[in-house]
Amino acid sequence: MTPTAWREEATSPVKLASAQARASLRPQKMASSSAILAVLVTAAALLSPAMSLPVFTGDASPDFHAASCPQLDGIVWSSVEAALRQEVAVAAGMLRLYFHDCFPQGCDASILLNNTAARETALGPNLTIQPRAMQLIESIRARAHAVCGPVVSCADITLLATRDIIVISGGPWFNVPQGNLDSLAPAAQAKVFDLPAPNTASVATLVESFGTRGLGDVADLVALSGAHTIGRSQCGSFEDRSQRADDTFSRKLAANCSKHPERLQNLDVITPDLFDNAYYKALGFNQGVFTSDMALVKNKTTAPIVKRFAESKEAFFGQFARSMEKLARVPKPAGNVGEIRRFSCFRTNAQGTDAAVDAAVEEEGFAASA
Repeated sequence: MTPTAWREEATSPVKLASAQARASLRPQKMASSSAILAVLVTAAALLSPAMSLPVFTGDASPDFHAASCPQLDGIVWSSVEAALRQEVAVAAGMLRLYFHDCFPQGCDASILLNNTAARETALGPNLTIQPRAMQLIESIRARAHAVCGPVVSCADITLLATRDIIVISGGPWFNVPQGNLDSLAPAAQAKVFDLPAPNTASVATLVESFGTRGLGDVADLVALSGAHTIGRSQCGSFEDRSQRADDTFSRKLAANCSKHPERLQNLDVITPDLFDNAYYKALGFNQGVFTSDMALVKNKTTAPIVKRFAESKEAFFGQFARSMEKLARVPKPAGNVGEIRRFSCFRTNAQGTDAAVDAAVEEEGFAASA
């Protein structure tokens, strides 16, 4: 089957995947609660030390918040569905936040505290999706805290929302550890900026880097690279590949960027908005956008894994789910210490109700959507 045929089979992929996911995986509907009750619950959580809160130990149980916030699953799912209907690119944004938050020092929502300049360096300059992903996390926090009180961290919300957005986009379900506390400070610059360059790094460099985070199986690297099955990137991020012009696809990339330098390039050229294994099929046609994508095909250790994932979506999904669970458990240097951010995911509780950071994120989002 040709890439064109695969593309034709992907009609309305998000709608189809969402319908299938809803049929088998939709959480129970949120129990109704009045606005007055929500205010009282929130006030009680903020003011009463006697209120029973879950013990945050990084418990991997999917039922961690069952008693303290039984409506959480429904809140997250419905919020993610609405965001994805409005902007499909938010799925890739959530995946990037998941990786860049968890990989450096464990999942602690520290990436949400970084200032704009630091976040651009850590995540890349593509502001058309990152602010929307961050706004989605904050909107879920506001809804959950209004209903249940401040018992759910921004770190937990990031994990849950990313998992759900993958499922709705057609991908696999996987458990994520809950009970993570939010960090009290942005991620240390040395850790954030020490991330391997995902677009240009060699396989050896990536394998070594992943190994330091408990992702020592080479299949972890190949599976997590499959996150490129959704998302887009600016010409500057794959310039080394396009300017090399050593195959038909790289020359096409160069020509497209020359004519339309501001246009975003699909990372999966077959089914760009559907979470599936087409990314690996495209690699078989030398249609990897990043140099690191093509390196997976050329490396004798990773090439057989790429071939297996291209031939079997089930094999890819199974390994991706395992690798995402491992990524969510990257050790935290100081252990699970921090707080539950009560006012905003973008500022610590010590910053109180100063909404300057929130306004900056909203402004970024508005500019990006213009």
